[in-house]
Amino acid sequence: MKIFEADLSDPEHANAVVFLLNSYAHSPEGGGKPLPEDVRYNLAGTLHGRPDTFVVLAFENETPAGLVICIEGFSTFSCKPLLNIHDVFVASGYRGQGLARQLFDHVETIAKARGCCKLTLEVLEGNERARAAYSKFGFSGYELDPEMGQALFWEKKL
Repeated sequence: MKIFEADLSDPEHANAVVFLLNSYAHSPEGGGKPLPEDVRYNLAGTLHGRPDTFVVLAFENETPAGLVICIEGFSTFSCKPLLNIHDVFVASGYRGQGLARQLFDHVETIAKARGCCKLTLEVLEGNERARAAYSKFGFSGYELDPEMGQALFWEKKL
């Protein structure tokens, strides 16, 4: 298995990102429907143009097997960058083989090199398999004060 930071100017890497993310979108965890055509067409180029974003890919020989899309943010309380793991996907034929762990290890190495103070991610409440994996990798819900409870992730579509 080869794990590396993608070069989104490379058509093979760009196509792998779109293929894997579209596969994720088809799954129940990804919403159960394909990415819109304009997203599939523009995704790799748009990600490539964002200096705060990178993708880690896994290939077995010529076959894309997994990806992690990361977006750098900033922790005001630490006055340091943080890294948000925005999308994670391991293709069905590669699950249960430790690939997610390898992807996360690679991301963590990059985050440390960038001086990040933490990794963040979102996970659906019903995605027990991912929650168990993330917990095993050292992730947990966070709170600043136990009396205020754990942080919640909300959205407002625009």
